[in-house]
Amino acid sequence: MFEATSGICDGRVVIVTGAGRGLGRAHALELARQGASVVVNDLGCELDGTGGGTGPAGEVVEEIRAAGGEAIANGDDVADFAGAARLVAAALDAFGGLDAVVNNAGFVRDRMFANAAEDEWDAVVRVHLKGHFAVARHAAAHWRDQAKAGTPVDARIINTSSGAGILGSVGQAAYSAAKAGIATLTLVQAAELGRYGVTANALCPAARTRMTEGVFTDMMAEVGEDQFDAMAPENVSPLVAFRHDR
Repeated sequence: MFEATSGICDGRVVIVTGAGRGLGRAHALELARQGASVVVNDLGCELDGTGGGTGPAGEVVEEIRAAGGEAIANGDDVADFAGAARLVAAALDAFGGLDAVVNNAGFVRDRMFANAAEDEWDAVVRVHLKGHFAVARHAAAHWRDQAKAGTPVDARIINTSSGAGILGSVGQAAYSAAKAGIATLTLVQAAELGRYGVTANALCPAARTRMTEGVFTDMMAEVGEDQFDAMAPENVSPLVAFRHDR
């Protein structure tokens, strides 16, 4: 159990997508620990994107509230344009503002390229690339309108790319292509939105989650209980919460 305190994110309102498990959960908890009010978005899907439920997001919200923080759960589909708009509206309605979007939601359907199916390609690119676009697009429009109305804006977009998006990954053509697209999307967001007081950055995290636990199984077998867990998602989250202006 952590304790929510006044920290570097005190007073900030942050949306975290895919925040029910893994990296997203760690991000949400760290942001709350640093004083942010968090919108915990998650569909509760399986690793391949099938199924769904409100359980994971609700559990993270309960943990944040039990520690004295503020959070709400949201189950909208980030890759649905109208759903992404509802997600942004939920933050504004619940907390009266929005200061950052952490795009983290995603899943994998690994397949060698010659065997890749159209529906698998579409599903992976949709949740990763369109999901990053849709939520940030609605947030950016809100921040632009604020700036044009004379309201100071100090906002952040944090995207999640991957080493697969930079170097490629065998058996993950759709995932790699989507993550590469996210990297270049971030460059465009930074160039266009800076005038409104919005920064955009992308992470290429290395952590043990449902997507990568098989990769790190042998490595973790060698780590004792008293040793530092280098692949824990919690090691990435302080970078997400860090504010260079504080």
